[in-house]
Amino acid sequence: MSNGKDEQRVVVAPAELDLESRIAFRRDAVRAIEAMTAGAGILVVDLSATRSVDSAGLGALMLVQRRASERRIAIRLRGLNEDLRFLLALTKLEDLFEVETTLRT
Repeated sequence: MSNGKDEQRVVVAPAELDLESRIAFRRDAVRAIEAMTAGAGILVVDLSATRSVDSAGLGALMLVQRRASERRIAIRLRGLNEDLRFLLALTKLEDLFEVETTLRT
């Protein structure tokens, strides 16, 4: 059993995080957060296969981040493409998330 300090769960985002996919994504992410020990651990959102994120998808990421913050769980974004990195910077949201620094090929 995990001690919570190094607990990590991964949620894979859909290819298009948008109005149609946001509810299922948010549900899966919140379930993962709620299954974790409060105050410890990291939820990794794997965006490696995600080609696009619209405003509804960005809103879903924000709601997931808020829920994680309430439980003192960090959110790490993995596999960000340059467009999503730019979107986070443009909306001044990049500081709300940990971002893995490995580059996507």
